Amino acid sequence: MATPQNFTFRLALGLVGILLASLMSGVGERVTQTALNDILGHWGLGHDEGSWLSTAYSAAEVSMMLLAGWLAVTLSLRRFAIGACLALGVLSLLVPLADSYPLMIGLRIAQGLAAGSILPLLMMTALRFLPWHSKLYGLSAYALTATFGPYMAAPLAALWGTLGAWDLVFWETLPVCLLAAALVSFGLPQDPVKLERFRQFDWLGALLGIGAMSSLVVGLTQGERLDWSSSGLICVLLVTGLVLLVAFLLHEWSHPAPLYKLQLLGRRNFAFGIVTLCLFMFLVLAAGTIPMGYLTSIQGYRALELVPVSLTMALPQLVLAPLVASLINRKAVDSRYVMAIGLLLITGSCLLGSQLTGEWNRDNFTVLQMLQTFGQPMVVVPLLMNATGAIAPTDGPFATAMVNSLRALFSVFAATVYGHFMVERQALHGTRLIESVGVRGNEATGLVAPSQLVELPTRIAEQSSVISYADAYLALIPIALFLLLLVAFLPRRAYPPQPPSH
Repeated sequence: MATPQNFTFRLALGLVGILLASLMSGVGERVTQTALNDILGHWGLGHDEGSWLSTAYSAAEVSMMLLAGWLAVTLSLRRFAIGACLALGVLSLLVPLADSYPLMIGLRIAQGLAAGSILPLLMMTALRFLPWHSKLYGLSAYALTATFGPYMAAPLAALWGTLGAWDLVFWETLPVCLLAAALVSFGLPQDPVKLERFRQFDWLGALLGIGAMSSLVVGLTQGERLDWSSSGLICVLLVTGLVLLVAFLLHEWSHPAPLYKLQLLGRRNFAFGIVTLCLFMFLVLAAGTIPMGYLTSIQGYRALELVPVSLTMALPQLVLAPLVASLINRKAVDSRYVMAIGLLLITGSCLLGSQLTGEWNRDNFTVLQMLQTFGQPMVVVPLLMNATGAIAPTDGPFATAMVNSLRALFSVFAATVYGHFMVERQALHGTRLIESVGVRGNEATGLVAPSQLVELPTRIAEQSSVISYADAYLALIPIALFLLLLVAFLPRRAYPPQPPSH
């Protein structure tokens, strides 16, 4: 480990640079998904080709998170961070300029590698450079990548969509990444480069881990489109991914210099943090994905009309995350109770959402969004305090690799489960509604006007979607309650960071 640095304003600017780049890595991917129709229209691509733009990015991003911590220590944190920031910015500039579909896919893979290099650095720098009394504020900044960054995608996409400039969806990342690289270059100290570490690099573990992560991500993101078990490709990808993942974990357990230090899971609070953070990715769906999907598909909202919904979630996080950090930075406050209250708020939001009807509009989601707005930082910030408090400084890179790669993998998994759930529930409710209408139609023969019969399929499809969105909220409640049980029984009481003993 490098020698600890005195915390100065210059060092603080370096940390701000890492935060800005981390937010851009998340915003860039979500904005691309939000503006996908404009991108496909410009290139004349279909939905099948467009889906690979997100798949390629996600697979590369998750895979790179395995290696980012190790590379940052080996190549020096400062140089690696500068390179990642510049790479993300330049690649974001080049993607819209690609003159062929294969080239665009290749650039998206490279862009995903750059994004996956950045996010783990935020946790590393916070744990290494911040003084003991400010560490929780650094962790609250990391929490913003889950509670703030993703919700800024819709407003930015709406802005560029209004201007008719789809390429700015990508280019908006460049100036922020250049600023981030400048701040990192100015603020972070230069560690010695340790190229000799390549002699001890876990090459087999890297191949197994990258193969597992990329196979699983591709299989999960393309599974619904290719009809899961009906596709030989999806079956091969998922089975291969699971086999490689098991082989990777077995290999890492005994390797002297692993990428994953699985022994860390023997520490109750760290194991609790990993499990809770992965499952929490499902609860995030209730905040953004479900309201956005309902308002778009049922009420016909355009991107610009969804901006208030996103900003309701995003902007308060800039204040709430540091406030939660300040609250739990006191010995008298048990962070487990704060997490429990946050989970109860999210559970209440899901209960209210389960009452959704076809008459709801944007304003009906306000109370739900506010409960989520307060609940999410009350879960994530204490969760990070509990998990990282059990980690020694020398284990920081291992913890960073595990936390970030598993969080990213479960984000993909949660989105996939949600998409499959919606397809299945819509089919189920559609069948039931058709059967119900058929029975009632037979009982009231001659009473239904022809014009109503023409509209019937559309109304059945719409109503089945509404019920499915309500079901999605209900399905999230057991996950929230399970997390409440984990909070009650698994973690030990964690105290705020203390000054080092002399």
